Amino acid sequence: MADPSFDVVSKIDRQEADNALNQAAKELSQRFDFRGTNASVDWSGELGVVIRADTEERATAALEVFKEKLIKRDISLKALDAGEPKASGKQYVITSTLKQGIESEVAKKISKAVRDAGLKGVQAQIQGDQLRVSGKKRDDLQAVIALLKGEDFGVALQFTNYR
Repeated sequence: MADPSFDVVSKIDRQEADNALNQAAKELSQRFDFRGTNASVDWSGELGVVIRADTEERATAALEVFKEKLIKRDISLKALDAGEPKASGKQYVITSTLKQGIESEVAKKISKAVRDAGLKGVQAQIQGDQLRVSGKKRDDLQAVIALLKGEDFGVALQFTNYR
């Protein structure tokens, strides 16, 4: 039988992100402090989000509303890469993206952390935008999951395909 393994991935649930965006848009249209500020939050492309408002403060507040909705939907804020408010005509615009996948530099850091843990027979292999961690004992893999949850690599990590 093959050694136990699991995958380390960084993915977001697109449906949950869409629900969070729709909830934020609804709240922006209904809240009293956003009346008359033309505040909106919309998709731009596959994982891009554009936030618009008449003032810089309202644009920043709209971004905070969107962040609250992401947190309620169990989407890590590490997956949100938000820019600064920029003046665009009469409005301020914040462009942001939802990141998916583990970049090669981060994957190398995670792989090094697994190696430095000193667990016997545990290795990490980079496979595109994810990592496969395998080992001889399930207890060692549980220790690796605990180690990775305790460290901050700057990306939202999920652990899938644990077998």
